[in-house]
Amino acid sequence: MSTSFERYQKRKLISSYFSVVISIALVLLLLGCLGLLVLNAKKVADHFREQVVVTIYLNDSAKEVEVSQLQKSLAMAEYTKDAKYVSKEEAAQIVKSDIGEDFMEFLGANPLQNSIDVHLKADYVTNETLDNITAELANKQFIEDITYDNDLVEIMNNNVKKITFWVLVLSAIFTLIAVLLINSSIRLAVYSKRFIIKTMQMVGATKRFIRKPFVLKSIQLGVIGAIVALIGMGFLLYYLNRTFPELELMQNQIWIAVLFVGVFLLGIIITWISTFIATQRFLNLKTDQLYY
Repeated sequence: MSTSFERYQKRKLISSYFSVVISIALVLLLLGCLGLLVLNAKKVADHFREQVVVTIYLNDSAKEVEVSQLQKSLAMAEYTKDAKYVSKEEAAQIVKSDIGEDFMEFLGANPLQNSIDVHLKADYVTNETLDNITAELANKQFIEDITYDNDLVEIMNNNVKKITFWVLVLSAIFTLIAVLLINSSIRLAVYSKRFIIKTMQMVGATKRFIRKPFVLKSIQLGVIGAIVALIGMGFLLYYLNRTFPELELMQNQIWIAVLFVGVFLLGIIITWISTFIATQRFLNLKTDQLYY
């Protein structure tokens, strides 16, 4: 009978520890994923900004040397990510591929123009910068027109500002929620042993002596939970990097390492503080208050 009861108690204890570890791991994983989002938010926003194309249309009378010099000067400009010359024949092939039919059969000629497609660096994708670049290039006689999606640039920049603000707000909220959830899990684990705490106190054990095993066990659970969360974060980061290689999520390895270390330490610090406060609370309660 005694053996059966001991087995039951052991299974109950393991189940309690398992639930605490899972709670810690899930909360830290959520917090870590949010941290990855914060770290890469600018990079993702920059990626979409750099997809904006400034198309410079050239006159048919433009000399080859003029076009070559323009392309080289654009490629070397501080605001340029890349500049590509697109002949009217290449443009016709692109249009033909997009619409699925040869439009020149109907028109009898190629109405498209030679052009240079310019992708700007993310920091320069603003309406003011684009207007200045357009005004500077418009002085060249062999340039017929310069186009870009002005409305898209404005909408994109406004949305980036809004998203950045809300990501920071959500980060603060989820950090607070993470602390509260882990604290609740630890308090429940300590609550189940409140009578043991009081019994040890009644036989003369000091508060420090009573707290020590609880704190050490909680830190151990916090370490295990943090390791599980870090493994989950590693798999997620690997998957995203393989799926979206153009975002180069693994490029900033120092900050990723800082984030991983931060999540690990957070798991230890929160469990240590929560256990200390919880055990202190029950140590200060009177015996008859343990039933409430």
